[in-house]
Amino acid sequence: MIAALLLPAGLGAAPRPGQAPESRPIPAEPAPAPPAPARLAPGPQPAQPVPAVPEPRPFPLPPGLEALPGGAWRLRFAAGTEAPPRSADAALEALGARLATLPEGRVTLLAQASGPASDVSTARRLSLARGLAVKEALVAGGLPATRIDLRPMGRTEEATDVVDVQPPAAR
Repeated sequence: MIAALLLPAGLGAAPRPGQAPESRPIPAEPAPAPPAPARLAPGPQPAQPVPAVPEPRPFPLPPGLEALPGGAWRLRFAAGTEAPPRSADAALEALGARLATLPEGRVTLLAQASGPASDVSTARRLSLARGLAVKEALVAGGLPATRIDLRPMGRTEEATDVVDVQPPAAR
C-alpha cells in the first residue's frame, strides 16, 4: 500500500489483469541546436562617387573641323557631297583614337544636309551617307563602331552641311 501511495497511478506499476497496458507517448529527443548564424560580408559600403568622364584635350583642328561649345566638334561638308574633306581625314582618325581612350560612353554623330526643302528623302539619305563616312573614319582611328550612335537628321532649320561629333561628356 505504501508503494501505491508513493507511485502515482500507472507509473512503474504493471497492468492489472484484464486491463490493457497504458499507452504513454515516448518522450522525443531534444531538438538539435540551431546552426550558428552565417557570417555575411560586411554591410553595404558607402557609394563611391562616379568619376566624371574627362573631356578630350583639345588638339590642332584642320580646316573644316571646328570646336563647338560643350566639347563637341563640327565637320563642314561641301554642299551635295557625301565624303568628308580630304584635309579632315587625319584629324578624324586622331579624334577616333582620342575618343577610344575614354573609359566609357557613346559618341553621337548628328549629320545634317542642306538639301532641297521640297525633298526630305534626298536630304536624309545625304546626311546618312555623311554620318557613315565620319563613323568609318573614327573607327579607322580605333573607336569601336559599337560605341557610335548615328543620327541622320536630314534637312534641319539650320540647313547646314555638317556632321557634329559629340563625345559622351558633351550631352
